Amino acid sequence: MGWLTRKIVDLFNAIARFYYSRKYSAIAERIGRRESEAKGRGFIIVQIDGLAYEHLLEAMERGYAPYVKRLLDRGELALARWRCGLPSTTPAAQAGIMYGENFDIPAFRWYEKDTGTSVVCKVPKLARAVQERVSAGRRGILEGGSSYANMMDGDARLSLFTLSALGRQRFFESVRGVGFLLLFLLSPLRVARVVLLSLWEYLVEMAKRAIALFVPGRRYRRPFDVLSPFLGILINVVLREIQTFGVIIDIYRGMPAIYVNYYSYDEAAHHFGPTSVEAFKALRGIDKQIKQIDRIRTRYRRREYDLYILSDHGMTPSVPFQQLYGCTLGQYIARQVGEGVFTDERWGKEGRETIEAQFLMEELKGLEGRLSKRGGALVRLMRRFIEERVGPEEEMPWDLSRRGDIVVRSSGSMTHIYFNVSPSPLDLSEIAVLYPSLLRQLIEHPGIGLVVGREGGETVIVGKGGTITLDEEGAEIRGENPLASLPEPELAAEQLRRLASFPHSGDLILFGAWHGDGKLVCFEDQVASHGGLGGPQDYPFIMYPRRLNLDLEKVTNAKDLYPHFAAYLDGTRRPR
Repeated sequence: MGWLTRKIVDLFNAIARFYYSRKYSAIAERIGRRESEAKGRGFIIVQIDGLAYEHLLEAMERGYAPYVKRLLDRGELALARWRCGLPSTTPAAQAGIMYGENFDIPAFRWYEKDTGTSVVCKVPKLARAVQERVSAGRRGILEGGSSYANMMDGDARLSLFTLSALGRQRFFESVRGVGFLLLFLLSPLRVARVVLLSLWEYLVEMAKRAIALFVPGRRYRRPFDVLSPFLGILINVVLREIQTFGVIIDIYRGMPAIYVNYYSYDEAAHHFGPTSVEAFKALRGIDKQIKQIDRIRTRYRRREYDLYILSDHGMTPSVPFQQLYGCTLGQYIARQVGEGVFTDERWGKEGRETIEAQFLMEELKGLEGRLSKRGGALVRLMRRFIEERVGPEEEMPWDLSRRGDIVVRSSGSMTHIYFNVSPSPLDLSEIAVLYPSLLRQLIEHPGIGLVVGREGGETVIVGKGGTITLDEEGAEIRGENPLASLPEPELAAEQLRRLASFPHSGDLILFGAWHGDGKLVCFEDQVASHGGLGGPQDYPFIMYPRRLNLDLEKVTNAKDLYPHFAAYLDGTRRPR
């Protein structure tokens, strides 16, 4: 019976291979994609953007990821949690995974004081510039392979819907006239599914908008707009199907490495919450795409592929800063700066600067001992700044005409603040002198959990009840440890020190406070966020072939995954 069963399975696989070979060879030829000549074992990475480890577990328990659960139950894949590092955002994660480096990617959006450039990673030319910076001298893990809907292309031979390679290639660039019709006729079920799902998504969206008119707390900005739902359909249905179709063709072509990113869950989770029905329905749609990909992977065996399913970061439930306090963070900062008493005349008098500085230092020294710990620490920073910089021929290092020129760049629950009085990063003591009340107001604000800055080569992390000063040799804690509430405070401290060392991190880096019920204060208009520190956003998941026995406890940054995938480049990743 065992022999007969094996023969039946072999026959079935042979028929399936013949069928898929005939079908997809015609499609690949029609769209101008030749078979790969690469040899050896390949890999397929399916990224579910924004899905935290704990939220995947909940989704499987609630029945929203049945095929992924089946892969685990059958023992084909193992599941583990890993740490994506800081910032917990897609460009940093993909740069780390694909190139093994994500230095100086401080957030999803940031500002570069030296050039005056505002960087947002969803802008193709900026994503390309970031990739060029981190990839210098490094091999991408997708060399000779394919990239779908990613931010980085990993040196892929074919990059479609990938920001850093946008405009370089198109999926249907070789399909014309009858060929386009043939392409769809070869997949009639897929065409019918796209049409029906698109119609269903549109009807569901319009029904939600109608219901929202009568349900408190569920409001759409333009409830009567009948055109905007098409964008959701494009993301959730059409693009998703095209991505999957492309991956299936690439499996037939024998591409050595395939990386596809599905981001509809991330979009839904930002707006409705990471465990909302809307987000989990998007996940169920992705689960169906994974089933299609895995079916072709296992039935058409021209090349052996290892399957990986992972996320780049998680999501932490959030409450918008503006909703809580009636203004944006930038508006709040502007108010505090407007109340400052510093004027440029204080530094504009020639000859008397040193004498006046000595008087000021004596006053500050006496004041330091009469204030609270927090107030005394700020005065001490100011005094240290003056001691190091006074001199009879010292030139003013700042352009005080730009004192009000402040740039605020928020990514989820993390914000970078840049003061354009200087093109170079400012120390905390300099900020304290230039904006005397700002630091204290930020530290004491209930919506801000941490204020991070630099001082003389050290990283300073300030919380409500204490301060950590970090350098390469260790940490000094004064008062309460501001990171004590995090599950891994020592790792968080090291990640913050690395983040503050980036040349293009802000002069100040702010992190939202815990608001209660497991929610972080977010500096964007989102009910779930990532990019900062704290909660599920720090802990994505990875599913990998069980035979590999990966040690993920040592992975503390996305770049730590790079050596594993880079091993496929030289054929050293073999089955065992």
